[in-house]
Amino acid sequence: MIDDEIASHELELRSFGRRRGRKLSGRQERLLADTLPRVRPDLSRPPPADARGLFGVPVTQVWLEIGFGGAEHLVWQARHHPHVGLIGCEPFEEGVVKALTHIEDDHLGNIRVHPDDVRPLLRWLPASSLDRAFVLFPDPWPKARHRKRRLVGTPLLDQLARAMKLGAELRLATDIGDYARTMLAALMRHPAFRWTATRAVDWRHRPEDWPGTRYEAKALREGRRCAYLRFVRVCAPT
Repeated sequence: MIDDEIASHELELRSFGRRRGRKLSGRQERLLADTLPRVRPDLSRPPPADARGLFGVPVTQVWLEIGFGGAEHLVWQARHHPHVGLIGCEPFEEGVVKALTHIEDDHLGNIRVHPDDVRPLLRWLPASSLDRAFVLFPDPWPKARHRKRRLVGTPLLDQLARAMKLGAELRLATDIGDYARTMLAALMRHPAFRWTATRAVDWRHRPEDWPGTRYEAKALREGRRCAYLRFVRVCAPT
């Protein structure tokens, strides 16, 4: 049984593109060498009994952002919610160093960074440990032959359902209409999540506590409509 589970994990398709872009500066290299090990959850060790213990400051809740890009949203939430611990996942190196720069410059002790695929982290975290999760503008994989690589689907939702508390909120956003439809279809089928929208404005406009990002601004400049989906973790029917 364990061997089958390991094999299934190894067969998971990569849901992100490149890991590295331009050459890093000396300071950025130092951040990766010195700061990242201090703020990176160590998945080689047993998980904490309480995910709040991952942080170097007292926190009352734990939120997870999957694919934080340039870290604008992650850092905004950390600054505005100092008593919330945020775990940011991002495999792209330039995004990671942007988050690390803010952590060091702004002394943000309530951020932890996992510079890799989120799925091993979700399997490692204790059950019912997350109070909120974000999947904002994931890689759209627009070509039909690549759509199987899209991250948001039933397997990820199963992992999130295990890691999220009852009543926890899941926020998703995309500027790709086809991806919005497949996200919504997967979530509407999943028994552990309930859509909170009651009218069109609920998914067409960002709430005030949901800051914009450079990626979103680019999508709007190029005339793409963004969808903002909010779901609540509910008790699955038996």
